[in-house]
Amino acid sequence: MIHRYASTSRLALAAAPVLLLIAGLAFAHPGHEHAHDSGFAAGLAHPLLGVDHLLAMLAVGLWSLRQSRAFSLAAPLLAAGGMLLGAGLAWAGFALPGVEFGIAMSVLLAGVLIAALAKVPAAIGAGVVVLFMLFHGHAHGSEMPRGASMLAYLAGFTLATLAITYAGRAVGAFLMARENRILRALGVAIAAAGALFAFG
Repeated sequence: MIHRYASTSRLALAAAPVLLLIAGLAFAHPGHEHAHDSGFAAGLAHPLLGVDHLLAMLAVGLWSLRQSRAFSLAAPLLAAGGMLLGAGLAWAGFALPGVEFGIAMSVLLAGVLIAALAKVPAAIGAGVVVLFMLFHGHAHGSEMPRGASMLAYLAGFTLATLAITYAGRAVGAFLMARENRILRALGVAIAAAGALFAFG
């Protein structure tokens, strides 16, 4: 049994370079320019096609599983709320400084929190999630395709945010029931990807 867990953990660690190889795609957010005409489709695609967005949302879901029950259940909604707040700031014309760096650091720090199996008070955790997602939401709002319906775009990326975050929770629950070392390994890989986004 121990050997099986060790080999699984090594497999998870081996996946880290794959994340790093695809990380270069993150800031290009490929495919967004083709998601025109339908605001909903563009909003839905944006978090899925941006590796930085995808990793951050998965990480929030993964990390939330080790927190208090109330915070854990609220985490996907907090992530969506942070996204909506950030998009609202962008649409209001508020230029948030260092958006791309903030996105990268959210991925890095979320990975560190997972790797450390860190538990925090619910109020602090809620603030962290909203702050992380604020930067992602601002980028989403700024990159809304010209002529797209704002409400449809908002609905699309909100649905994608919830789906990805809940997927992270599902993966986290599966791993926590088996082996925390795999969860830690994923945290290390996510943090490494975030470091590459920020400093690579």
